[in-house]
Formats: sequence, C-alpha cells, structure tokens
Amino acid sequence: MIEETVDVTTKDGRMESFVCRPERHGPFPAVFVLMDAAGIREALYDAARRLASVGYYVVLPNLYYRAGRDTIFGPDVMAEGSADHTRMRAIRTTMTIPDAMIDVAGLLDFVDGQDDAGSAAVGCHGYCMSGPYALAAAARYPDRITAAASFHGTWLINDVEESPHLNLGKVEGELYIGCAEHDHLAPLPMVEELRGLFEASGAAGEIEIYPGLHHGFTHTSSKSYDKAGSERHWERLLALYRRRL
Repeated sequence: MIEETVDVTTKDGRMESFVCRPERHGPFPAVFVLMDAAGIREALYDAARRLASVGYYVVLPNLYYRAGRDTIFGPDVMAEGSADHTRMRAIRTTMTIPDAMIDVAGLLDFVDGQDDAGSAAVGCHGYCMSGPYALAAAARYPDRITAAASFHGTWLINDVEESPHLNLGKVEGELYIGCAEHDHLAPLPMVEELRGLFEASGAAGEIEIYPGLHHGFTHTSSKSYDKAGSERHWERLLALYRRRL
C-alpha cells in the first residue's frame, strides 16, 4: 500500500489527513474515515490500512485541526481527570455538525483532484462523536455520499443543527447504524426512537443493536473493545461499501 500525510484545504484552514491506497494503479472508490473523540492514533491508521488493503482510497482526517496542527493525544486521553482528557474535551465541545460538513466538502474536493480516487460515489463512516457527522454528510451531500455508517455514534437524536434524525428523508444512498446495547451516549430508548424515524423517512438501510456490547467496542485501543463485535462491524461496513461504491 501507499501511505502519505497530506493537507486538505477547507474553508477553515488546512486539515492534516492520512491517505492510504493500494499500490497498484486505480482509480479506487474513495472512503472517508471519521475519527472518534480520542482522536487520531494507531488504531485508526490500522483501520484505514485495512480498508485500503481491499481496494479503497482512504482518507482519515484530523478533525481537531482547528485547534492547531498535530492535535493528537496520548493513550490516557479517555481517562477522566487526565490532562489529555481535559484538553480533548475542551476541543471536542466546540465542534459542530455544520463544521464537520465544511470538512467533508474539503475532502470531496480533495479526492476529486486525485487520479487514483475514482467515481462520484463516496463512502463515509464515523465512530463515537463522528457517527452523526457521517450520517449528516449523507443528507448534506446526497449525490456524493452514497454509503454512510455510524458505529456507537453519540446523541443521534439531538437539538443541534443538522442532527441526523432531522434529515433522514434527504438521504439518497444507504445508511447503516450500529449501536452498542450498553451506551449511555446513545441509550436504547433513543435508538428505538431513531428507528421509528428511520422507518418513517423511507431511507435505505438499517439500524442494528450489538447485544451485550459497550460504547467503543470497535477499536483495539478502547477498554470496551470486543473482537467478535469489531469483526461484525467490519463485515457490515465492507458489505455496505461493496453494494454502494
């Protein structure tokens, strides 16, 4: 595979992004991997490499770029009371879905200029805080984001601008929403309310509960990591991308 770090230009600045693609010549379908609250780290690089290994042009942006270049945290970032956790939360709480949509627009412009990134159809999936971003992107850019997924996404029904539940009817592609059974950031009553809205919207896709699992089950760096659940999420994600990209 070929790996590089590039600056993606957005309306708000230069967003450092990890790009990974197969070594052979493309074009390959483009996929955006949107990070969780813990930020850019080796577990996410590995996720990008896994996608590239099966034939995708993968872009992993650092969504914290507005707080400064190389805004990356240490392994105790999710430990409440740690310096990195405090710093991360201060940045995280300033982020909005409209800001993330600016970032997705920059990513779309970037892949459109790359010879090895082909076709208008783009995939986008997010974890934790970025689950809502991925779903919102499918509604904001329905002609481009034809496959979007959220894994243990937080507050999928919210009173913020462009909350995913408000715009499900604008989605023209397919959505997949994978939720942990035990997740205080997306409690089951909220998930079931979202399911009703999803079905009423007529959007293509599904919402799936991962029984017995907790928030953060997808990544090896999480204390809630579950190998079987993580592999199941990969199965669902790759099947979605094969269908739609």
